[in-house]
Amino acid sequence: MLVEELGTVGYGEAFALQKDIAAQVRANFDRETLLLLEHPLVYTIGRSGSDGNILDPSVEVIHINRGGDITCHAPGQLVGYPIINLGLRGKDLRRYLRFLEELLILTVADFGVPAYRVVARTGVWTDSGKLASIGVGVRHWVTMHGFALNVNNDLAAFSRINPCGISSCPITSMEALHGCQVPLQEVARRVAERFAGMLELWLPVTA
Repeated sequence: MLVEELGTVGYGEAFALQKDIAAQVRANFDRETLLLLEHPLVYTIGRSGSDGNILDPSVEVIHINRGGDITCHAPGQLVGYPIINLGLRGKDLRRYLRFLEELLILTVADFGVPAYRVVARTGVWTDSGKLASIGVGVRHWVTMHGFALNVNNDLAAFSRINPCGISSCPITSMEALHGCQVPLQEVARRVAERFAGMLELWLPVTA
């Protein structure tokens, strides 16, 4: 498992990189990669999303081939794009989503933030609102896209949309819950350290 921490990367550039690595993973299992990065402010909407969840008509969105509805990426948010071959890991997309949730729940717990799942609502939640969004795409059983964990990002940007298609959905961040900024690089390091080991426990190679 390769881990690449890229800093701030434009959405289009990151998407092109994902596609390139996904093609490599299809040809070579050893190229499985986790990309960790930040995006400049951008709104994206998944295959099942609705433009009706855009509350501000000036918002421009990128329509993208992942699951889920509309979300927002911005500086201070940790974005993770795991590119792995589920075809060799049991072909269980639901378990993969639960794995991503558990990865983030355990990571934020390291920083004293209690978080949990909500049945039928993919993502990571707290008593103060949604902390992380998850939306993936799978082609030939190779994954793209992934998760967005609110660490220190400006939450006001979410007021222009119905996040994840949920009206009046409360959104929070690690900073808001902590009362001070949380080092994003440290959060990324914890995710990177935990990812490969948890992947082998949740989705071991079966073929």
